[in-house]
Amino acid sequence: MRGINRRGLRLDLVAGLIVALAMPALSVVAANAQAATTTTLTAGTLSTCSQPLTIAVTSGGTAVSGGTVAIKDTFNGNPVTVATVALSSSGAASPTVDLSAGTHSLTAVFAGSASYQTSTSTPAIAVTVAAECEFSVAVSNLTPSSTTANTITLTPGQSGSATVTVTPSVEFTSTLTAPMYVAISCSGLPDGATCVPTPENLSISATTPESCLNGVCPPTSSLLIETYAASSASATPPQGKGSAPIAWAILLPGSLCLGGLAFGARRRRWLSRFMLLALLGFVTALGTTGCNPRYNYLNHGPQPNPATPAGTYTVTVTAQTNNGVTTTTHATSFVLVVN
Repeated sequence: MRGINRRGLRLDLVAGLIVALAMPALSVVAANAQAATTTTLTAGTLSTCSQPLTIAVTSGGTAVSGGTVAIKDTFNGNPVTVATVALSSSGAASPTVDLSAGTHSLTAVFAGSASYQTSTSTPAIAVTVAAECEFSVAVSNLTPSSTTANTITLTPGQSGSATVTVTPSVEFTSTLTAPMYVAISCSGLPDGATCVPTPENLSISATTPESCLNGVCPPTSSLLIETYAASSASATPPQGKGSAPIAWAILLPGSLCLGGLAFGARRRRWLSRFMLLALLGFVTALGTTGCNPRYNYLNHGPQPNPATPAGTYTVTVTAQTNNGVTTTTHATSFVLVVN
């Protein structure tokens, strides 16, 4: 019996030792459960200031579903995060980033997850932007809405509205030492139509929060578009007392001149005749210039105000800033239809 107990005790000790040795190994396996990933970044054709990008994240040849990717840019030697995008179910994303004038080195960094390791795209994509791309301007929320994109339709006397958004470049805001002000204006409106932005000047802060990188909180201005209907009747001209000043304007100079002629007629007959003709010409000219405008006003009155003419107009919305040395202007447009 003693031999058997000793043998069983030895077996228990050996089994416990095996379990104890195995447990650290199991914890190591759990800590390294994340699968390795590969992130690729490709760039499309640069359009002035906007750079289209394509991102793909895979693990062992299989797309990584979900997660976020940060677009990193080394702009003129300074590292900047220009956007953060979410991966689709196919492990891809197609963001477009606005870049400032200068040299850029773009990479995509996958943030990783509980199942996947982080990874960075290589090599970095080099981009050179020659245009001035401090900010971009866009018009949205056209009201009343139209079945045609980027179009607002109004009848004379009706008003509409829109939202103007000025989105600053992240690299540009990182170089500001004070707020920058952008003035909003409109052009291309028909006669009898107005466009009023509120506020007229937008402020871009020197430090832009990261939540604004993807267009969440850029400054906006409300745009009011007004048209005018034709007035229904002409204005009523004043009546009654208008004739007396005209009569005095003619009779008083004529009486004075006739008196002078009567005095001079005694000496030189030819001079009196000449003065009479001059007086008649003067009085006629005075009466013509003095009476005709008033006669037209008293008998015809002002014409009614015309309505905003019907037609299709391209309205340009301009955002402009000036740093004291150079003026930077960006613009966009929408279509105004007046029925």
